[in-house]
Amino acid sequence: MIKAIVNGDAPFVISTDGGVFSCNEQQVAWSGLELPSGNYSIVLDGRSYLAQVVKVDKVAKMVTIVIDQQEYEVAIEEPIDQLLAEMGIKDAMTRKVNDIKAPMPGLILKILVTPGQIIQKGDPVLILEAMKMENVFKTTVDAVVKEVKVTERTAVEKGEVLVILE
Repeated sequence: MIKAIVNGDAPFVISTDGGVFSCNEQQVAWSGLELPSGNYSIVLDGRSYLAQVVKVDKVAKMVTIVIDQQEYEVAIEEPIDQLLAEMGIKDAMTRKVNDIKAPMPGLILKILVTPGQIIQKGDPVLILEAMKMENVFKTTVDAVVKEVKVTERTAVEKGEVLVILE
């Protein structure tokens, strides 16, 4: 059983028990086909829709779709998410990153951020040379650079904190 919350409203409970598709305990007849354009043709209870997937955020379990020129944000709650919420630890699966650490000994070649800088997920933070290879470190979350703990052309050890994010 999966819960789908559309635009923050009441959840739809979706089930596929025994190959029968149901939504909020009501059987639903549907079919879908991916089109060459990347859009989807969906037939739901005899009515045809054209759907476009605009954005997929696997970490946040969010999908943004457009159907008939109307945009919908769909949050997905899998059974593990529902169990954690029942236990009062809903955010246990959310990974919080507060600092960037050196995964191996190396030399800081270039620092690409400054304290107070707002960075987006995927932005390069610094370049570390290790085993004669340049490794570009990118942030995995949107954040603000709180502190840069290292300077360029200095050696670092494995596990050393390089940049603190908030």
